[in-house]
Amino acid sequence: MMKKILLVGLTSLTLCSPLAFARDDVGNYNIASVLYSDAAKAKLGSDVSFYFGEQAYGEPLQKLGELKTNKKTNAFNKSDQEACEWVFLSAMIALKNSALKQGGNAIVNIKSNYKNNLTSSEETFQCGAGALMAGVALTGEVVKLAEGANSETANPENVSPESVK
Repeated sequence: MMKKILLVGLTSLTLCSPLAFARDDVGNYNIASVLYSDAAKAKLGSDVSFYFGEQAYGEPLQKLGELKTNKKTNAFNKSDQEACEWVFLSAMIALKNSALKQGGNAIVNIKSNYKNNLTSSEETFQCGAGALMAGVALTGEVVKLAEGANSETANPENVSPESVK
């Protein structure tokens, strides 16, 4: 009898475990809404310009190589959007720091690469959000552009508030 109660108890615990409720919802989120934030302006500065998808940029003086980043954050007790915007900013900071170490002043062709699914957009990034974690993976190419060759929408201070959703 004790074995039956133990078996039923263990089965119930297994079915009610957090893994039974795991999710990994992949969504698209607005790039401008993150880059226009005060936190992004403060953390990203203006040393590195960012060009998403097929966004136009000047002829590079130097191509310095590809970058990849894959960041995760705690999503517990946060909305998917809040967690995804936070982890996107973390990924952008990682790209910026890597570009500076390589001597670049811009990252071009930035694309989402969540679970090795490469997607290109000038307006949105992909993020996977679950009950406990959210993640963003980005790729891009580090380049050195001539001073003043930056696009109007490449830096956060030039992102139009109207494009923020």
